[in-house]
Order: sequence, then structure tokens, then C-alpha cells
Amino acid sequence: MRTRPVLVYDGDCAFCTSCAAFVERRIRPRCAITPWQFADLDALGVTEPRARYELLWVTPGGAVHGGARAVAELLLSAGRGWAPLGAVLTLPLVRRLAHAVYRLVADNRQRLPGGTAACAVRRAPGPGPSRDG
Repeated sequence: MRTRPVLVYDGDCAFCTSCAAFVERRIRPRCAITPWQFADLDALGVTEPRARYELLWVTPGGAVHGGARAVAELLLSAGRGWAPLGAVLTLPLVRRLAHAVYRLVADNRQRLPGGTAACAVRRAPGPGPSRDG
């Protein structure tokens, strides 16, 4: 059984990889950080389409938070000066705005610095990811 949360990101995306490196180096959340391509998604309770769609925060108990909520959770886990920002991201009105900003960035990550065509989010047919944040 895992004792630490896991942050799962898209390792094929240069922008996402750069962000994950920044998180690891500067924010230092209390979690494991891994690209979904190397994660045991079944053990994490995550589908590949969801892992392709958004950043994921998987708690040791198996709860999965995606997108802006995953960002809030990683900031909360980092403590120090980051936790208050994470707490703000969970407030109802801010949460809605954070979700919209997250989707805007995620849907256009191939256009951002370090992004390539491989960064484009490809939507899989069928049920989409849950909206928990």
C-alpha cells in the first residue's frame, strides 16, 4: 500500500515535464511524481484517457483529483508558503476560475514554451474524466 500521494503527469509533453521538474525542484510537495507512461495506472485506479487528459493527484487511500484540484492538492501538501495558495484554489468561486484557467492551459499546452505537437491533448471517445475541481 502506498503511504504517499502520487502526482501523475504527461511525460510525452515537454511543457508538462518542465512543469513537473519545477514542482519537484521549487515547490517540493510531499508526494511521488511520475509520468503516466511509467505509472501503474491500474494500481492507481486511473484510466489512460484520464491520465492523458489532465494532471492527477492520487491519495494513498485511492482518491483521484484532477486538473486544478490536483494543483491545489500538491500545493497544500508542500506546506510552507505554498499551502495557503492551495487552500485559496479550493474556495468555491476560485475553484471554478482555476478549473477554467487549467483547461485553457492544458488544452493549449502545445503552444506554450517548451510545448510541441506531442503535447496536444487528444480526447478519447467515451466517458470523460470526472470534474472534481
